[in-house]
Amino acid sequence: MSGQLDRLTVERRQVWVYAGAIAVGLALGSVAPGLGAVAEVLLWPVLAVLLYSTFVQVPLLHLLAAARDLRFTGATVLGNFVILPLVVWAVVSFLPADPAIRLGVLLVLLVPCTDWFISFTQIARGDVSRAIAVTPVNLVLQLLLLPAYLLLMAREEVSGLVSVEVVAPALLIVVVPLIAAAVTERWVEARPERQVVRDRLSWAPVPLLACVVFLIATAQVETVRGSLDVLPVVVPVFVAFLVAAVITAKLLAVTLSLPPDQGRTLAFGLGTRNSFVVLPFALALPEGFEVVAVVIVVQSLVELLGMTFFVWWIPRVFRTDRRGRRP
Repeated sequence: MSGQLDRLTVERRQVWVYAGAIAVGLALGSVAPGLGAVAEVLLWPVLAVLLYSTFVQVPLLHLLAAARDLRFTGATVLGNFVILPLVVWAVVSFLPADPAIRLGVLLVLLVPCTDWFISFTQIARGDVSRAIAVTPVNLVLQLLLLPAYLLLMAREEVSGLVSVEVVAPALLIVVVPLIAAAVTERWVEARPERQVVRDRLSWAPVPLLACVVFLIATAQVETVRGSLDVLPVVVPVFVAFLVAAVITAKLLAVTLSLPPDQGRTLAFGLGTRNSFVVLPFALALPEGFEVVAVVIVVQSLVELLGMTFFVWWIPRVFRTDRRGRRP
């Protein structure tokens, strides 16, 4: 149990780990520009391992478990794949007519999280079992619906970008870890003592994501420097999205009469996004779209800062009395 608590503490403070990794990467890339090429080569395998360690935490072989609670699953699907995409589509129309900025915002805000929202749900006393049960639904639906969303909402931005050279590496870097994670899950569940493998892998995403953002910063020093003017544009959008997610969760929880712990879980599930999955697509884009990856990394940092506030705020939005009931 102490190990679990230690891991939760690390995840709760991970934003500072990533900020430090970015700072070191920028400094190293500035002092030794030649390292940028090395960082680009290392980035892809590290990202693949990150995705694998993330997917291993998702019960991929238990997709039907979410069907046991249609109210909560329905609220999650309605919020993540209908209401919030419409909100994002509306917000993007107010962004500057820069295809890279718009594409970056769409990519990162259209796909819900499948991993660290569970840890924050646990810290805020949400319903962890339902959070875990709904993760494979979120993952499958986002992989299926993201292309449709982009064709509908970003037809001009993605026009000419969809090619084998762009799509194939990104798909491989997602699909191969996904298959490997499913095989690992089958192997782990064959014997109870193998669960320790999954437990140990649960520590991996934080240091691996730190490595990924470090490598991106090292390889894209000039892009990051040239993208500083993007921050005042996208940061308010990402903050507004967090607020919209909580409002959506509250409305759905009240409408569907969800208990407070499920309402908290819903808020974290709607507020967090899956930057891991879309990052390969951003990195595979052709020259001129490097800022897309920067936008995705910025969203992750804003989101993690938001989650530290959510841990305090969400239990107050979805309150229970001393006996754990809705007041």
